[in-house]
Amino acid sequence: MDIHHLKIFAAVYKNRSFSRASEQLHISQPTISEHIKNLEHELGCILFDRLGRSIVPTKEAEVIFPHALQIIENIGELKDEVTKAGNNVKGEIIIGASTIPGTYILPAIAADFKKRFPEVSFEILIEDSKKITDMVLHHEIQLGVVGAIMETGKLDYRPFIEDELIMAAPPNLVKKRTLDFRELREIPFILREKGSGTRKTMEEFLRKKGIGTNNLEVVAYLGSTDSVKQAIKVGLGVSILSRIAVKDELKNKSLKQIHIKDLKMKRYFHLVKHKRRSLPNHYNEFYRYILQHGDN
Repeated sequence: MDIHHLKIFAAVYKNRSFSRASEQLHISQPTISEHIKNLEHELGCILFDRLGRSIVPTKEAEVIFPHALQIIENIGELKDEVTKAGNNVKGEIIIGASTIPGTYILPAIAADFKKRFPEVSFEILIEDSKKITDMVLHHEIQLGVVGAIMETGKLDYRPFIEDELIMAAPPNLVKKRTLDFRELREIPFILREKGSGTRKTMEEFLRKKGIGTNNLEVVAYLGSTDSVKQAIKVGLGVSILSRIAVKDELKNKSLKQIHIKDLKMKRYFHLVKHKRRSLPNHYNEFYRYILQHGDN
């Protein structure tokens, strides 16, 4: 048994699929299957029941899985200690991010960081804030960037860049430049999906003014900022979006900002990590770098 076997086992267990584990690890599916068979032979037990196209972990797999994770993490920590001893910053940084920071903020920060530490590589996983929070909470990733605080008990949040939510509209749908809260109820709204940090923050601000999403004329729920922007451009409705996300559209006038009377929606994007996990050396360097360069 080697660490490679355990990594493949853990990937199959978490994905409940040989094919998805193959995609995640960039290893062919027959190779994945062969490694699992070898591990089953070595351990003398069946790890996954094959039920047609689906698989189900056995009781033995459920016993092995937490131990496999611990061994994989220990090996990672050992490699990190060796790296620290050489005072090197290198290795892959996998960071989860909600749509706005993952698309508009992190790529530039990662590029600058890599200029300082050429032996670092990045994988940026983009999901909504709820999904990223859950991934950090369940140790699927070590570091995330989110647009809303979802869980406070086990996670550590650090603000690093300020953002403002604004109402974005197509040029000709809304004639007035400023709307009051009564008028908000009379225009078609496009909202992000549940789990979106942008939506959660918007709902919190509007709730303080006595407005719920049930008071709005919602015409669509869409799963990404880009899809919302495209829907606004074709005149489907208006939406509350990050100023960072619509900066270019405001500049070229394909979208316009509509002000809401007596309402400013400011928020911070947060770095999030698990309180009980210590970051490897290269993650720690990147974590500090983001905090130092966030609002610059």
